Amino acid sequence: MNFPEFQIQKKFPDPMIYSGKNALVLGLGHSGEAAAALLKEEGATVTVADSSDNAAVREKAAKLEAAGIRVLLGPAADTDKATYDVCVLSPGIDPIVPLVQNVLFKRIPIIGELELAFQECSCPCVAITGTNGKTTTTELTTAMLQGCGVRTMSSGNIGLPFATAVSQSGELDVMILETSSFQLETIKHFRPAVAVWLNLSANHLDRYKDIEEYRTAKLRIFKEQSVEDFAIVNARESLPPLAAKKLTFSAYTEEADFFLRDGIICFRGEPVLEQSQTKLHGIHNAENLMAALAIGHALNVDFERMSNAVLGYTAPPHRCEFVRDLDGVRWINDSKATNLDAMEKAILSQGRPLVLIAGGKDKGFEFDDIAPLVKERVRSTVLIGEMKDRIAASWSNTPSRKAATLDEAVSLARAAAESGDVVLFSPGTSSFDMFRNYGERGNQFKEAVHALS
Repeated sequence: MNFPEFQIQKKFPDPMIYSGKNALVLGLGHSGEAAAALLKEEGATVTVADSSDNAAVREKAAKLEAAGIRVLLGPAADTDKATYDVCVLSPGIDPIVPLVQNVLFKRIPIIGELELAFQECSCPCVAITGTNGKTTTTELTTAMLQGCGVRTMSSGNIGLPFATAVSQSGELDVMILETSSFQLETIKHFRPAVAVWLNLSANHLDRYKDIEEYRTAKLRIFKEQSVEDFAIVNARESLPPLAAKKLTFSAYTEEADFFLRDGIICFRGEPVLEQSQTKLHGIHNAENLMAALAIGHALNVDFERMSNAVLGYTAPPHRCEFVRDLDGVRWINDSKATNLDAMEKAILSQGRPLVLIAGGKDKGFEFDDIAPLVKERVRSTVLIGEMKDRIAASWSNTPSRKAATLDEAVSLARAAAESGDVVLFSPGTSSFDMFRNYGERGNQFKEAVHALS
């Protein structure tokens, strides 16, 4: 399938752009490894630097060194005196740390893995950002387009790094990218043919000084777009003027191109998809579906084909995921809810009395704003993690108990729940105080629930 209006937007990349260059990659995570491999393949002399120095990192370093890539670990990485033509910064690294400040002091140009891979990409890109729903919308869009015969794949902040996936871009009609604020901080010429803004709420305030700085980082997704491109935006978001053609969506107002009426997604007044026929439930998923349909529309894909293609799609785990029914109580795993907006949507998506398990890492925001909704919809709470005491204070009008472990929280929730209730595990913040990531947290919750007799 061809998209002629996008063909002029992406020139065939120059495969020699970094040949002979001396390149530095900061960070030995997935994106750092992918960036180093791409630069090496291009003919660059590559050094990877990481402030960590432990057995797992040294094992990765040994593999890179065997491939001819120099690696610096620990203090040697933070104080490296060498100079480089370019530095690729991994998105998980905060620019304030010594590893990055050392590079900034030497005035070495810094880009991110997203920018690096885009320079090598042979097909147009769709970039999706937002506080919540990025992964579901990215996977949904990819599955939908593939079901319509479009040659595409997903990468970026989801699964496969863009720098790894880009080698397949010459065989694709379009690349679907999940993009985080951290990735967007370091773009320079990144220009998606379609840029998607799902929503914005307080998040990552342990890295950004306030929500405005976080918003500014995300707004960079539109920075290089022109009138030839599309911007797909949530109609309830207040955004600055955009250069691209705009398509809007909302499940809360009909003042949008895509809107929800009586459970049916409409486009400019015409019905295109009945949500109940899909496997995606809740008002948040209605907006994810709208965003995916808007992407397909921007790419000239027929609504009927798209609607048929989304019917079999199932959301990724840990997103309002049904776990089991036990003694008339429904257990829901929403471990991916790492901010208050996601928690709010999860609470609103449930139509039965709630016992809510919440809490986790202190990310720099308070739980006060959601207290009225919790009081209205939640019978009792079980609180865990670094934030449990402060959440209990914020939600003083709702009965609560505190747990030292997730297993204990599940036991306390079972004791509090009555037949007909929902036990909703929607932490409202990240997992790093107790777990490696939200996936491990969600899996442990499911194991604990399945262990109940």
